[in-house]
Order: sequence, then structure tokens, then C-alpha cells
Amino acid sequence: MKKILLALAAVALILVSCKPSTSSEASAEGKTTLVAYFSATGTTEAVAQLLAQAANADLLEIEPATPYTDADLNWRDSLSRSSVEMRDHASRPELKVATSDLGQYETIFIGFPIWWAVAPRIINTFIEAADLQGKTIIPFATSGGSLVEPATEALRADYPDLNIADGRLLNDITLEDLSNWIEELSE
Repeated sequence: MKKILLALAAVALILVSCKPSTSSEASAEGKTTLVAYFSATGTTEAVAQLLAQAANADLLEIEPATPYTDADLNWRDSLSRSSVEMRDHASRPELKVATSDLGQYETIFIGFPIWWAVAPRIINTFIEAADLQGKTIIPFATSGGSLVEPATEALRADYPDLNIADGRLLNDITLEDLSNWIEELSE
């Protein structure tokens, strides 16, 4: 019986930690900011966690229904999953979990690694599944060599009716750097 109760408690903890706050929880905590992110290798996830801490924001992982393998991410293989998705502008990889109600958030940071100079197609899936009208969307990215501006401009071109602010590349960033950026954004 004790093992069953411990297992149920662990499952409950996992479920609670994987969802953004509900509207009433966000209101009680005063949180109106969400950091949503996709991370294939953990790099963007680490930045998103720091950003959520700096912004006192809720955190939401954008997860594909089918996780990416190392072979899927091999950009040198023209037949790899990521290569095929990125060549097809209409590709919309399925989300693991349908997008939650994001109505309580005023500002949504959307983070991703830059693939082929733009956001991975799963970011399009997320944006199209969520109601982001009237919200401020702030892209952030990690990259081994690309700039964030082309990715931000591509998102603006795809979603001209959304309020997409200038993005920021957040490689090798510290909590202090992120806190300073949050302060700049609020000025």
C-alpha cells in the first residue's frame, strides 16, 4: 500500500509540474507571463528554465508527439525527419499534448533552437494551436551559428496579425543577463 501511495504521489507531482498554471492559479500568484519552449537536445530547455525564473513566469514545454532521435536531428542527412520537415513549409509536427488555455497570459516568450535559419516547424504547430491574439509574443532562440532576426521575421511573415516583438538569441546566458533583459522589456 505504501508503494502504491508513493507511486501515485510521484505521478501527481509529474502531472502538476508539466502543465502551466491554470487561470485561477496564475491570478493568485500574479503571473501573466509564460515561457513556452521547444528543445530537442536540452540546450533551449536550460535557457527557458532560467528565463522563467528571471521573469517570474510559468513554464510550458512544447513537446512533439514523437520525440526527435539523434538520427532525426541529423541536418547533414537530407532524408532525416528534421530536414524533411524544414523543407516543407506546410509541415506541422503533431504536439504530444494539445495546447492548454493560455488566456490568462499577457506575454508569451516562445523559445526554440534555430533550424535552417528559422524556428522548427513545431513552433508553427504551437502558434496555430494556441489563441495568441492580443498577446505580446517574444521569441528567443539558441543556435550554434545563426542569428535570431531571420527567424523572428519569418514568424512575423507567417503570422502578421500577431504582436511578435524582436527576438533575442540567448546562448551562454546567465540569470543576471536575463533579469536585465526582462527589466529592459518592461521599460
